Amino acid sequence: MKAYLSLGSNIGDRRALLREAVSSLRVVQLSPVYETEPVGGPPGQQKYLNIVVEIETDLTPRELLGACHRLEAAADRVRGERWGPRTLDVDILWHESGPVDEPDLILPHPRMQERRFVMAPLADIAPGMVQPDWDDHAEGRVDQVDPL
Repeated sequence: MKAYLSLGSNIGDRRALLREAVSSLRVVQLSPVYETEPVGGPPGQQKYLNIVVEIETDLTPRELLGACHRLEAAADRVRGERWGPRTLDVDILWHESGPVDEPDLILPHPRMQERRFVMAPLADIAPGMVQPDWDDHAEGRVDQVDPL
């Protein structure tokens, strides 16, 4: 099955952390890397590096969520303040098996349309997954940077 994940990092060696996470996934497509200002959370955070990947997976959405949490743990992510700085953040954007509406897992991701740091890289690798006017509704500023 196909799924799309958003990955971001703003603590430590951001590129290395993203590369390590990507290397453990069955990646079909990898977006360009975008550097972005933090959205929400405490002031004074460093900029994020963000990517979106299309993966091939045999995992259910629930199992994939567990795999995402294991990737974050392997990167020594500490879950503190909501939207606070982090070594690695991995979010499931969409899973081929269809919508999910559970207390801790909603798919498609409920806020992805609002986030330019998700929509710009998603539009790069899966233009059919985004609305033509997505750019009018997404918040934030992104800058494409060197490849991962």
